[in-house]
Amino acid sequence: MLPILKIAIRAIMRNKLRSFLTILGIVIGVGAVITMVSIGHGAKVMVDKQLESLGTNVLIIIPISTAHSAVRGTTGTITLTAEDALAIKKECGAVSHVSPGIRTSIQAVYGNMNWTTFVSGVGPDYQIVRNWQLASGRFFNEQDINIMAKVCILGQTVAINLFGTSDPIGMWIRVNNVPFKVVGVLSKKGESPTGQDQDDMILMPYTTVQRKIMGVTYVGVTLASSVSAEARFEAIEQITALLRQRHRLKPNEENDFSVISQVEFASTIAETSRTMTILLGSIASVSLIVGGIGIMNIMLVSTTERTKEIGIRMAIGAREKDILFQFLTEAIVLSSIGGVVGVVFGIVLSILISYFGSWPSLLSTPSIIIAFFFSNIIGIFFGYYPARKASRLNPIDALRYE
Repeated sequence: MLPILKIAIRAIMRNKLRSFLTILGIVIGVGAVITMVSIGHGAKVMVDKQLESLGTNVLIIIPISTAHSAVRGTTGTITLTAEDALAIKKECGAVSHVSPGIRTSIQAVYGNMNWTTFVSGVGPDYQIVRNWQLASGRFFNEQDINIMAKVCILGQTVAINLFGTSDPIGMWIRVNNVPFKVVGVLSKKGESPTGQDQDDMILMPYTTVQRKIMGVTYVGVTLASSVSAEARFEAIEQITALLRQRHRLKPNEENDFSVISQVEFASTIAETSRTMTILLGSIASVSLIVGGIGIMNIMLVSTTERTKEIGIRMAIGAREKDILFQFLTEAIVLSSIGGVVGVVFGIVLSILISYFGSWPSLLSTPSIIIAFFFSNIIGIFFGYYPARKASRLNPIDALRYE
């Protein structure tokens, strides 16, 4: 085995540039597979963390404008109200916490600083539903809701842009020329799965936003959490039945609301991430196959150039399988060298993309091992035909070849 390996290395070193270009094809292929898969895994981990930050067992109830329902024949009003949310919490046994919500864009002002952001009107249960801790201060209570208190809680992005490093607790900001007292600052959440900065917002009691900022009576969304992940389907059924009853919908009428489970949403996102990882890996595998074609090409050329050498080997006793194994070993050495260098290249490239491109990447040991072994399989697959062709040469014709 060792003599054959030495002969293979000697044959490869005979044409350094050609061998280098062939190995380079494998290096690029293996490196691309590792990099693409690591980016896909990194994106999946990032999405999982973002989904976790949205809260546990979350159900999102959104209104559907009745303008879309020809059966109801109304003028397009939004029918979801805070009373609906309170009824859900009171009457749906599978639901543990509920928070009405309404959102609009505003400009917040503090001194000579101003910041355009979103204000979200929420209820006291919002912190529990979203599993969102406070960095400082307090959250809203029922009294704040009842008296439409002029209080607010800042997201980290808003707090930094308005107050810098100063403590905003107890300070007053102006929203639509109305003063609001800062009673809390949220802990950092980061981006949502849709790429929005979750920290770039201000929370207020939903009654305050309804009456003193927007002048409406409806809510734009209701967030609820089921008592457990297993109870979410029961919670959806209970919410649907209750809202249909409260909205006086007839059996043949469509719902004027929609209940979305966070778990199903998370499953869809996770499946999309898996599909993206497979797609990226498949695209990168094409370059590995191209590298394999390069190995076949160089081995065919090598077979032609060494025809006389093959004839001499056969003349002094080399068998057909010896010639086959010799050329197959050369192909495997080429692909193995390319595989090792490609693994290093892929790891370094993944780290560089993560560092300079601010794109998450997560190196996967199985993907590295699979990429390396796949490069060897490529070498065997594409090296077999040239090796077989060399082993089947007629010794006499080979000796006469010039």
